[in-house]
Amino acid sequence: MGFMLDTNIVSDMVRNPDGPAMERWKQTGYADLHISAIVVSELYFGIQKRESERLRRGVETFLNNVEIAAFEGHAAHHYASIRNALAKAGEMIGPNDLFIAAHALSLDMVLVTNNSREFARVSGLKLENWLEIATEGQ
Repeated sequence: MGFMLDTNIVSDMVRNPDGPAMERWKQTGYADLHISAIVVSELYFGIQKRESERLRRGVETFLNNVEIAAFEGHAAHHYASIRNALAKAGEMIGPNDLFIAAHALSLDMVLVTNNSREFARVSGLKLENWLEIATEGQ
């Protein structure tokens, strides 16, 4: 089983290469990591917004070491189903989070996020918070 990283986890791993999220990845034996193209878009937006060369270098170095998953047709079907279910329940989540959740579900991956509260609304989505897991054992 692979892991799909949410933007907040990637940001932590870039900012804190010795931090809890990176430590948790090491504990998995450097498990298969994927990043949605949606997350990559959010990361590049953050770089442009902050105009930080250091951040750009850190993000690009990180991205060179993980697999970027394209958002394809199967994920689009999951998106439609999830959006419909959440809308009917009056439990919508943010638009990019909806795409990220659909992408993780479509690839049967665990979504690693520090935003479990929002993503928990998505039925069937497997979640882990590597920032909490890493600190629980200490």
